[in-house]
Amino acid sequence: MLACKKGWTSCDRSVLTPAEATEVARAERVSNMWNCRNGVDSCDRSKMTEAEAIGLAVDLYDRNVLSCLRGSASCDRTRLTGPEAAEVAVAERQRNLSDCGDGIGPCDTSTLTGVETAAIALARRQRNVSDCRAGIGDCDQSRLTRSESSQVKAADRERNFTACRNGWAECDVSKLTGPEETAVRVAVHQRNAADCKDGRDTCDHSLLSRSEAEGLATAERARNYQACLTHRGYCDLSRLTASQASAIAPQPAPTRP
Repeated sequence: MLACKKGWTSCDRSVLTPAEATEVARAERVSNMWNCRNGVDSCDRSKMTEAEAIGLAVDLYDRNVLSCLRGSASCDRTRLTGPEAAEVAVAERQRNLSDCGDGIGPCDTSTLTGVETAAIALARRQRNVSDCRAGIGDCDQSRLTRSESSQVKAADRERNFTACRNGWAECDVSKLTGPEETAVRVAVHQRNAADCKDGRDTCDHSLLSRSEAEGLATAERARNYQACLTHRGYCDLSRLTASQASAIAPQPAPTRP
């Protein structure tokens, strides 16, 4: 039966029971309807019932209207009614306005009114200023006013300062002011101290102050003593004081299963 439902040449309808034949016929109708709705060449409209043919006609008609509204190449304008054609024209105009304003897709400026042209010019200008301030997109510095240029330079400095303070690769130390350099050095020092305290690979002990190094050494001695005392974690008996070593109980031998 599977071969018949799939339309394979190995199908032998003579061996089907009446129930199986009905199921195969239903599967064929569903498959044919799908082919017709999706423009597959194997569509056979003669096999449709009247209700199926009407449903297909409605679906294809609605699809064409939707394609026209979306500006799809599959749109057939000759099938549109007057009101539908008017709706499509409005949709096209709105899409063109959006494309012109966003700078995305084809823009036909010949269809724009004076007010629309002015609004789009303003939108493009604002987008250019935004791109320049964020350091992204197609920033055109030549289109900036003196005030906008000052704002963009301030944003560039702040972005670079943030990158340096966080240790990011985009940092350009040469662009930092004196106070910014000081703030960056403090941030780098604090970040390194935290890395050393947490035992991270990025720790650079040479950057620690004497008090920080001593504090870490004290904390490490305490950690080592605790590890030796509880027999949990890395323990270096050679680093224990005499009194600490005397407090360490012999490590119990592992039990055999």
